[in-house]
Amino acid sequence: MLFDTHVHLNADQFDEDQEEVIKRAQEAGVKEMVVVGFDEKTIHRALALVERYDFIYAAVGWHPVDAIDMKDEHLVWLEELAGHPKVVALGEMGLDYHWDKSPKDVQKEVFRKQIALAKKVKLPIVIHNRDADRDIVDVLREEDAGQVGGIMHCFGGSVEIARECMEMNFYISLGGPVTFKNAKRPKLVAKEVPLDRLLIETDCPYLAPHPYRGKRNEPAYVKLVAEQIAELKEIPYEEVAKVTTANARKLFDIVR
Repeated sequence: MLFDTHVHLNADQFDEDQEEVIKRAQEAGVKEMVVVGFDEKTIHRALALVERYDFIYAAVGWHPVDAIDMKDEHLVWLEELAGHPKVVALGEMGLDYHWDKSPKDVQKEVFRKQIALAKKVKLPIVIHNRDADRDIVDVLREEDAGQVGGIMHCFGGSVEIARECMEMNFYISLGGPVTFKNAKRPKLVAKEVPLDRLLIETDCPYLAPHPYRGKRNEPAYVKLVAEQIAELKEIPYEEVAKVTTANARKLFDIVR
């Protein structure tokens, strides 16, 4: 039994075969997943999915790349959506210094506003971080985000950064890159982070694991992530599947 904590089945890449992709995930042992909405279009699509499938949940938030487009009414809308019974987290939110669409100060402001909202509605948060390790940790600490905790999504930082995040009540989520032969950091993190603080994800349709690297990713491939973690930790695959699923259910407050 597997729990993919971060999917984008609401992306255009799945328009032609979404139902088949979900069926393949179930056949691969993926029993639950969280679909992430990060702007108006993808949030609406995420909500439509959770209405159709009882094993799919949603996270809703505003992506840092698009922070400059976020208006006050969007924050009000997110607060309303937080009351939906199948919205289990806010996000993805955070900082992205790779793309330059939204200035850093705007990204930080939107990030802080969403953390404050999460504390108000008492939901965990899903963190997007690209090239912003230290600023991410500093904002989380300054905003006391540990009150709600959450997920360091598709974590690519160092073991030291992972430890700082875990101290603030965050889980470390690993995806396809942990299977890449040249990905030293994710492999080291997989070895060093305790299993009870790990989650698994695909971030599909992006970051497909080996041997599908460069192709469209899908939730069924999260099994390859779990298998790689098991190999790195030298423990049974079944243990990784069981504990990461339990971790996800605990974080998202899912009782099945």
